[in-house]
Amino acid sequence: MDLRTYTRQYTQKDNGLASLSYFGTFAVYFASLAVAIMNVELWPVLTVAGLIHAFSAVRLYVLQHDCGHHSLFETRAQNEMAGHVLSPFTFAPFEVMKQNHNLHHAGVGNLEHRETGEIHTMTLREWGQAGLWQRVQYRLYRNPFVLIPLGALFTYFIRYRWPKNTTRFGVRGVLLHNVAILAYLGALYAIAGSTGVLVWLAFSLLGGMIGVFLVYLQHNFEDTYWDRRPDLDPQVAAIQGSSCLDFGWFFDMAVANITLHDIHHYNARIPSYRLRQCHHNMPPEMALRRIGFVEAVRALNLKLWDEDQKRLVPFP
Repeated sequence: MDLRTYTRQYTQKDNGLASLSYFGTFAVYFASLAVAIMNVELWPVLTVAGLIHAFSAVRLYVLQHDCGHHSLFETRAQNEMAGHVLSPFTFAPFEVMKQNHNLHHAGVGNLEHRETGEIHTMTLREWGQAGLWQRVQYRLYRNPFVLIPLGALFTYFIRYRWPKNTTRFGVRGVLLHNVAILAYLGALYAIAGSTGVLVWLAFSLLGGMIGVFLVYLQHNFEDTYWDRRPDLDPQVAAIQGSSCLDFGWFFDMAVANITLHDIHHYNARIPSYRLRQCHHNMPPEMALRRIGFVEAVRALNLKLWDEDQKRLVPFP
């Protein structure tokens, strides 16, 4: 049995599991936010509830991503409706983000279409030809203490108000999405005042930082894959150019298994609630490389793609 045939066994969608994941995550999202707001002066409770809220926000984002692949619920209409409902809480307008993500899948590992990726990567050759100002900009951009906090702030709170390709894929949807966000924040202010909004903002930013950290690690690690056509192999790019993060069962559950990104890129029709089973039931001869937390943190030091060595390397 080849990998393609094996993964097809796990593409069956189940509305019961999907609903449990979808509505259960919403319940945790709102309950943790309420507990954090009501205990704003009790730092231990605030911290724990806020951390749970941040992870639940990440999980909602992953579920919206599944809806974009029509892989969460059983029908296309169900996925589309669920994805749009999620938008105000993920800060990502569904239709445009769905189309942009499909472009990302089509261009993964392609050095000639790096604009479809979330994190820009220069080649070692481009770095050698770059001027001083371009190098300074790229060093700042790839610095994790800039990329993660400022990247989260810019991406989720500013850039997603008008994402790339908005005029191509849906201006009306983005405008309605932004109105829905204002309505949500208005309702939060009416219920919990400025304290509620500030608590939401702080832990939403934390959720965004977790999201950026995960997005970085999905395709930025030492033995990832980049190439140019006609040598580019899409199947190798999907499975080798995407990571499997081994942070434990609890972390996988908290982020709806987006950590198992190699299998997802190889077969995006697998629902998030089947990814872990698919990965861990894999026959030994198909076993894929997993990246632990220490190696993942070390990967933050990898900045440039070396086309000769075919690996991601630090700055010279």
